[in-house]
Amino acid sequence: MTNDKGQIDLGGNLPRVLKRWVRSRHFSRRSAKALTTSMTISAMLLLLNLTSCVSIKFSEPEPPEASVSPSPSPVTASPVADFPVLSPSPPIQDILEQSWVIYRQQFIQEDGRVIDYEASDRSTSEGQAYAMLRAVLINDPNTFALTLDWAEANLHRLSETGEPEDNLWVWLWGQDDQENWGAIDRNFASDADIDAITALIWASRRWNRPDYLELARIKLRDLWDYSTIAGPDGKRYLLPGPKQAFVPSPSTLYLNPSYLAPYAFRLFAQVDPERDWLSLIDSSYYVLENSSKVSAVGLPSDWIALDLQTNQFQSIPPQSKLKSVYSFDAYRVWWRVAWDAEWFQSTEALNYLKTATQYLEDQWQSSSRLPARINLDGESLVKYDATSQYAMLYIAMRLINPALAEQLLESKLVPQYNQGIWDDESAYYTQNLAWLALVSPDLVMNSEFFQSQQQFSRNAIRK
Repeated sequence: MTNDKGQIDLGGNLPRVLKRWVRSRHFSRRSAKALTTSMTISAMLLLLNLTSCVSIKFSEPEPPEASVSPSPSPVTASPVADFPVLSPSPPIQDILEQSWVIYRQQFIQEDGRVIDYEASDRSTSEGQAYAMLRAVLINDPNTFALTLDWAEANLHRLSETGEPEDNLWVWLWGQDDQENWGAIDRNFASDADIDAITALIWASRRWNRPDYLELARIKLRDLWDYSTIAGPDGKRYLLPGPKQAFVPSPSTLYLNPSYLAPYAFRLFAQVDPERDWLSLIDSSYYVLENSSKVSAVGLPSDWIALDLQTNQFQSIPPQSKLKSVYSFDAYRVWWRVAWDAEWFQSTEALNYLKTATQYLEDQWQSSSRLPARINLDGESLVKYDATSQYAMLYIAMRLINPALAEQLLESKLVPQYNQGIWDDESAYYTQNLAWLALVSPDLVMNSEFFQSQQQFSRNAIRK
């Protein structure tokens, strides 16, 4: 129904943040009715979880009519296949379940496109991959398929004749200056492809989908060919994207430490023995340990340069758009390294976390807050902090300083969570990092789709 201003009337029973969002998206009455029904179910879930832990199975969604739907329109049904137990702590379990329902409704269209409302309603390969990771972890095969299918239909890098050049995804899709919807930047971002491939391997095991494993292997071939490079020292490095974009000269590489995912490379080695993925573990820790030394306080940077002639790491030239500061990209280093420690008991991971987080631990102990951006001299560049940083640091502290991890959880993560949302309802990046931070390692280690990984880790881990 609509009110006297022609706006959709949502009634008084839905959270304020969701009402405002629905009106801002200009839905048809039919879409609004479907969305309102879905939100009502979610509101019931939130209410019920206040008194008990529940398990709900939702109906299957109808397939989308088209593969591209530029105007934002959320998933109208919740296709989660029986909420799993994600954490031994019921409050955390409730948060993960509730926030996934809300995230699907707010950020994922009916056709599977994930929308970043803080970036002109654009979509990224990162966003599609995060959704796939979360969907397989929470056992939501339908949303997994939707987000994968949309990316496969819209994010392939195409030649001038319109044929796919490879099986990697362009990193940015949206509306260009002529108001046409499509790929805006043909470069791929290797972190997104790594996350998508990881999710495909997990999904193949969890849901017995050999087609997902086959697609993962195809993508692994192209990731190796187009996004890794051998240095004169014999090390093979992961590039953030195409060589033409991140090898500015024959002797220089531009690297992003937060793209390095040792746990994923161990997983890739299981399914793709034709390529030496374990060699990327060695170079990853080499990059992490030595590039952090460029910072006077030992922090990783968003971006760093490697001189292949001297094997020296240095800051990116100041005229570049890429910046050598500890900021929103670099936060993810804690997550990726911590997962390697949690799942594969990597001593390299633990040692790096203990060393590289020391400055942040000291800052927290002295002021109970951390600036969102820190330069190479250890100076704060901004006055604000960031929930996404606290979330990523929480994973690391869970391993090396549980008391500090509990402080971060109680004072910075839980208080920022309200009715399925961390911080602001448009904060796409924060929703994903906060959610991934709270996933219990027990889910991975005890799940059927990681049984073979556990056996592998005992034989192939590089300490």
